[in-house]
Amino acid sequence: MATSMAVDKPAHPKLDVDAYLSEALTATPPELHPFFESFKDLHSRKLWHQITIKLFEFFDHPESKPYRVDVYVKFVRDFEGRLNQLKLVEMGVKVAKEIDNPKHLLTFFTELLARIPTEKAPDAHVLLLATLSRAKLVYGDEDGAKKDMEEAWKVLDDLSDVENRVRAAYYSVAADYYKSKSEFAPYYRNSLLYLACIELSELEPEEKLSRAHDLGISAFLGDTIYNFGELLMHPILEALNGTQHEWLKKLLFTFNEGNIGKFEALAPLFPREPLLQEHYPFLRQKICLMALIESVFKRNAYDRTMTFQTIAEETRLPLDEVEHLVMKALSLKLIKGSLDQVDGKAHITWVQPRVLSLEQIGQLSQRLEAWGKKLHTVEERIAPEVLVSP
Repeated sequence: MATSMAVDKPAHPKLDVDAYLSEALTATPPELHPFFESFKDLHSRKLWHQITIKLFEFFDHPESKPYRVDVYVKFVRDFEGRLNQLKLVEMGVKVAKEIDNPKHLLTFFTELLARIPTEKAPDAHVLLLATLSRAKLVYGDEDGAKKDMEEAWKVLDDLSDVENRVRAAYYSVAADYYKSKSEFAPYYRNSLLYLACIELSELEPEEKLSRAHDLGISAFLGDTIYNFGELLMHPILEALNGTQHEWLKKLLFTFNEGNIGKFEALAPLFPREPLLQEHYPFLRQKICLMALIESVFKRNAYDRTMTFQTIAEETRLPLDEVEHLVMKALSLKLIKGSLDQVDGKAHITWVQPRVLSLEQIGQLSQRLEAWGKKLHTVEERIAPEVLVSP
């Protein structure tokens, strides 16, 4: 029952299931015999749902590891077309963990993919393509991984109803692919989508920490990411608490607040993360942009015409760099408005919404309270006039 022999060549179309099960009863440990007896009984009665459940129990049994590939190739292949195709692929993914040879593993997945009808079982097709993409990524075939990933997305994007575990498989491999290419923004997006498809309890503590760390780094270095709200609200960040990376969590909130003082206080820690140290000029510009957003946000809607001098003070930039900063913010659609280069002013009409810290919420509450008082004053002033009007 050698694993390598099971995947060297495609299984013969006609399988002698009874002979295989009888052989298995003599070649496997006693602890597994009840499984094979059940397989024989359920197969003879064509109880495909029940046999699916029993197969999953078998593949999860620790003693079954050396026999999983043979059971799949010499037994399941006989009736795989009668099974739920998503369940079939999930079994295949479990079994494939026992195939060490890269060539055999890719052959196993490729041949199974050819037998999965895309039209009838698109979710199974997506899961298998994502799994095949991951295998190619692990073995260094980034181009092949990207091709399979893109094929999976074409199918997934057209599905209106698909189970979270299928989406999770796609987003997980997509995130890992973009991580391998150091494409921070796509990694950030796909990693958050992956987390939205699973329960955090499914992840080991080490994986939670790694994911939280990588999300933080990608948030800082993503050239289109200026809104950290979804990450700041996500419980994955709790994995950083009490670790050597906890300062990254503080840095995330510092960026969200646009607090240059806190940024400079944390800057001496950047050498702990070579990528942050390497991209320090970019991070410096990014915190200045966040400071500009915060400065605009703190102002009332009727008070958002700012002089270049004011912006220079708020962002701690030389005056001659302010115009470029505002133009950058406009091009990134972080703000909307116009520049008056003659008078040295920026007329800002809109600022990108984002998640607020408790301090920012407090400031917003004070502004709303002040606005309410002004409104009340206006009401008191015009009320007598309304009452005496004919």
